[in-house]
Amino acid sequence: MSTLMPGAEAALADKRWHVIDAEGQVLGRIATAAARLLQGKHKPRYTPFLDFGDHVIIINAAKVKLTGRKEDQKIYRQHSGYEGGLREERARIVRQRKPGKLVEDAVRGMLPKTKLGEAMYRKLKVYAGPDHPHSAQKPQRVQQKVQNVQKARTQEVA
Repeated sequence: MSTLMPGAEAALADKRWHVIDAEGQVLGRIATAAARLLQGKHKPRYTPFLDFGDHVIIINAAKVKLTGRKEDQKIYRQHSGYEGGLREERARIVRQRKPGKLVEDAVRGMLPKTKLGEAMYRKLKVYAGPDHPHSAQKPQRVQQKVQNVQKARTQEVA
């Protein structure tokens, strides 16, 4: 008995667009949901070495939530390659300077570190505000099943 292998044409056939609203959501939860959609793990035809993933639009990236004291303690590092070329910034500064970078870096870290991972990352679009220019693609809203733990606890107590 042979195993059916989906071809590259099958990967191109079923590409959808999804919108994730990051307002008030925890950064890691948003990044996990986006990485899963970009890789295509939500589809029954998922194959690790083919790009079956969909396009993902993340809106309201400026309003994403960081838990604990990550706003002041999380450090984003860049190195120019030259001696003394290390640049460090706290998450609070990065959010002020470039709001989408927090979400982009979180999603990129959850994708494979290969050419295929780069192709998946190129299908991610992040916007700081609620508007995006991709309405012609008719994106579907992704309903976040993740409920804020704090809200759930307050409801149980009441």
